Amino acid sequence: MVTVEPLTLWGLWLLLGAIVVDLLVGDPPAVPHPVVAIGKLISQGERLWNRGPGSIRRRNGLMLTVGVVIGVYLVTWAGLLMLSRLHAGLALVAELWLLSTTLSIKGLGKAARAVTEPLRHGQLPAARRALGMIVGRDTADLQEREIARATVETVAENTVDGITAPLFWALIGGAPLALAYKAVNTLDSMIGYRNKRYTDFGFAAARLDDLVNWLPARLTALCLWLAALVMPGMHRRAALAGTWRDAPGHPSPNAGWPEAMVAWLLGVQLGGTSTYAGVASHRPTLGVVREPLGVAHIPRAVLMMHGGWVVFTLLMILAVLTRQAWL
Repeated sequence: MVTVEPLTLWGLWLLLGAIVVDLLVGDPPAVPHPVVAIGKLISQGERLWNRGPGSIRRRNGLMLTVGVVIGVYLVTWAGLLMLSRLHAGLALVAELWLLSTTLSIKGLGKAARAVTEPLRHGQLPAARRALGMIVGRDTADLQEREIARATVETVAENTVDGITAPLFWALIGGAPLALAYKAVNTLDSMIGYRNKRYTDFGFAAARLDDLVNWLPARLTALCLWLAALVMPGMHRRAALAGTWRDAPGHPSPNAGWPEAMVAWLLGVQLGGTSTYAGVASHRPTLGVVREPLGVAHIPRAVLMMHGGWVVFTLLMILAVLTRQAWL
């Protein structure tokens, strides 16, 4: 079977190829995307099982989470196995494409630019609409600073969810494990909320997402700092200590690490109050104000995102080469 084996040179080459595919092609709207199918499966399961008292909802949510994640892994593995028996080249192309669909390097940069361009020209309604496509918070009344804050926070957090964490799990278990990770991530984004409807039903999904992102989030924060060593204008001196101090205060055990690191390196303050469906959510602030937060910080955050995943990839290469040297 042609697939990524844990920490092998072959697996590494396949992952590098997937990065190139994502950078060149991204997610063409005309091509079916596995995450869309996963989302439809989750939506159907939620409609059928999210009912009854809290204990029943929690049990049903656990069953849906386990079923979707294991199902995605097995379907991907079996599909690649069947293709490899038909022709090794088919399996290679399929896995390369599947791996590329777990990455959002091009898409994240494009989404950030869609906010930046109208915001730079003072077109707040267009900037709010573009922001509303990538965040869950209310955007209708946001001004420039809050639009910039939301975009920078999203770029920082999604550097993990959309790039480094899929690479991490793909290096360990190829496309089957990378797609299983995306299933966890999609479950959390759809049902992992702390509200009346999802607190119990989405409990297992949210906790599993916390688990699978724990190490990638912290490695990503370190990679962002390492990348900043060669970037001009970054506030590096206090960033490590500041991130260590601020990140644990974030409601998410993982999102705070890349967000805090980006805040400290940019010299801005992230966090604070956001509104979701009319309900205010108060989060601790991250970083210190060295310069006023504005539209100019969005492309700088995107540059940091690129630097972070490049360093992360270099660390993967080092890990594979080190393992090969010891074999």
